[in-house]
Amino acid sequence: MANTYTIETLLRPAVELYTTAVCFTAAALCVLAPWALALTPLFGLVAALGFLALGSIRLKQALLVLRYRRNIRRLPRYTMTSKNIPVSNERLFIGKGFRWTQKHTQRLMDTYLPKFAPYVEPTALYQRARRLEERLEFAPFPLTLLAKATAWDVPLNPARPLPPVGGLPRLHGIEPDEHDVSLPLGERVGHTLVLGTTRVGKTRLAELFITQDIRRTHRRRQRVHMGRKTQVPHRWARRRGQEERPDHEVVIVFDPKGDADLLKRMYVECKRAGRLDEFYVFHLGWPDHSARYNAVGRFGRISEVATRIAGQLSGEGNSAAFREFAWRFVNIIARALVALGRRPDYEQILKHVINIDALFVEYAQKYFAEHDPKAWDTIVAIEGKIDRKNLSFAMKDRPLRVVAIDMYLTQQRISDPVMDGLRSAVRYDKTYFDKIVASLLPLLEKLTTGRIAELLSPNYQDLEDPRPIFDWMQVIRKRAVVYVGLDALSDTEVAAAVGNSMFSDLVSVAGHIYKFGIDDGLPGASSGKVAINVHADEFNELMGEEFIPMINKGGGAGMQVTAYTQTMSDIEAKIGNRAKAGQVIGNFNNLFMLRVRETATAELLTHQLPKVQVFTSTPASSANDAVNGKTAFTSNTHDQIQSVSVPMIEPAHVVGLPKGQCFALIEGGNLWKIRMPLPASDPDEVMPKDLQALADSMRKGQPTNTDWWQAPGYQALNESLPADLVDDFRHLASDEQAA
Repeated sequence: MANTYTIETLLRPAVELYTTAVCFTAAALCVLAPWALALTPLFGLVAALGFLALGSIRLKQALLVLRYRRNIRRLPRYTMTSKNIPVSNERLFIGKGFRWTQKHTQRLMDTYLPKFAPYVEPTALYQRARRLEERLEFAPFPLTLLAKATAWDVPLNPARPLPPVGGLPRLHGIEPDEHDVSLPLGERVGHTLVLGTTRVGKTRLAELFITQDIRRTHRRRQRVHMGRKTQVPHRWARRRGQEERPDHEVVIVFDPKGDADLLKRMYVECKRAGRLDEFYVFHLGWPDHSARYNAVGRFGRISEVATRIAGQLSGEGNSAAFREFAWRFVNIIARALVALGRRPDYEQILKHVINIDALFVEYAQKYFAEHDPKAWDTIVAIEGKIDRKNLSFAMKDRPLRVVAIDMYLTQQRISDPVMDGLRSAVRYDKTYFDKIVASLLPLLEKLTTGRIAELLSPNYQDLEDPRPIFDWMQVIRKRAVVYVGLDALSDTEVAAAVGNSMFSDLVSVAGHIYKFGIDDGLPGASSGKVAINVHADEFNELMGEEFIPMINKGGGAGMQVTAYTQTMSDIEAKIGNRAKAGQVIGNFNNLFMLRVRETATAELLTHQLPKVQVFTSTPASSANDAVNGKTAFTSNTHDQIQSVSVPMIEPAHVVGLPKGQCFALIEGGNLWKIRMPLPASDPDEVMPKDLQALADSMRKGQPTNTDWWQAPGYQALNESLPADLVDDFRHLASDEQAA
């Protein structure tokens, strides 16, 4: 066999076919005409079996060479319907591939040798066919048939065009014996980074992972007693009064671009898994049909509200002092709102940042009503005696009621943390105050302008609004699926601010789960955790410094982040600090590298790989004069085999990857070469086949006047689907009911 030799010779003519033909011919003669070989019929039969055995061995060797040569030029098609994607409770399916070793580096190096070019480069017939198609593009009708014939994508066509994936097929074709590749689910807690340039398969890989995360079902053992259910250990699961219930994983998908195909894929998989009542869609581009979300409405400590907002401000250089002041001021407002029995939101915070006086007066009314009911008589009396000429410069522009309350507090020496904070805020000169909150106001304006305010500052008292309101703790407890479309193509600044807020909120929730578990505060609570799968496409547009603790410490809370971006420079440009960008990348244990165009990004993979020894063969010959007189000279011809140390793969190989293929560094730094399955049409697809109309309407922003199907607990995206799409759903629903 070829792999028993130091240097393989798979790029060569399949000379084993000659032996195969001779053996099979001899076997036929031994059976049909044994007398021609001077054999008796019995010995002819025995000899035929021997020839068949030898011919079969040589045929197998020939097929190996032929398949290897075929794969070097063209890989066999690999497709799979979403319904057939394997789902496991132990492993995450990725695609077909093989573990990359020294053998594959050797084979890849061989393909670049000039003597093997006829087996690697496109054939002359292929090149002529492509040139002919270019010339006949606008030719008259009879000639165009010839171009269509050469472009016919069937195996019988000798000039069949290559699939439109680009790249170098040899990168995967060097290993004919590929098999299914998967990642142990235990490795996902170490987080996963997917790098690849535009339109090379990142979203397809995301769909593959998200499909499995939605459909994955664990068995949760529960004890049923007096109508209450609590988790019990596995060994008690089969006793009387106990039952097993399906336990899904949490899936949260951040999609800055608002990819309609990804949204539809998530809907299909939720319907297949029976999770439509757990499916939420948040989309900034479609506020009428989006769920609502309050990023600062739920917290463990009140100070988290200020941290989530001020954390998005720049902390570099002179901006650090302004961010600290913004944090303090937002914290003062948040404490006052909570003391007044209100849930903080962006609109209220913006309102009181612009005008703190009203909040100061309102809180003072509540405080004095509870602690000093007669205080208002004194305050009114003080207000009537105030002369603005005698006021300090900072208080001259304040309402007289605010000045009177401040004077009364000075006289009475009342100590209340919230009151003291508000009082210190109103004592700032208004012009100076506006300057130091100048960086805070633009952020709050982004989060409260137009229809976005309805989504990020929901009115909890409006019972007529059918749009659901969710928060991350609720999502995690329900084991829900959330799609977050941020419409970054329309407004990048707002999308980044909203995504940043959601990330910051998610970090806070992860910290709470890490300390107390997901059921903290509920009857029969346990400290258990659940897998929280966070998929962040184009995450460099959303991330801030709060993303670092999420990937650094979120694994302890069950957080499993899969981040998708294009280059390392995108991360560094967003954070603005090379060291912090390295800190982010350093926390991803699993790396999937699709085709990239930046050499530094490719080196993130190649520099982590060891060097290997590859062998080269150099022909050598020599001639010497003979010592005796009988021979004029002696000659010697041989091949010298030398070894040289080379990188396992080069950045150029990463740049040359075809679409839908990747190098993966998983399971402790093992290098795998993987290709993902291409999507195949599924006649049993729950969604209609032609969904392009919805995608077009979402991209162009053209709402329609149709109704959304009613999913339990969720009414969203109604009127955003074409009428024929909704009719198809109604027919499907009626057919299911009839069945």
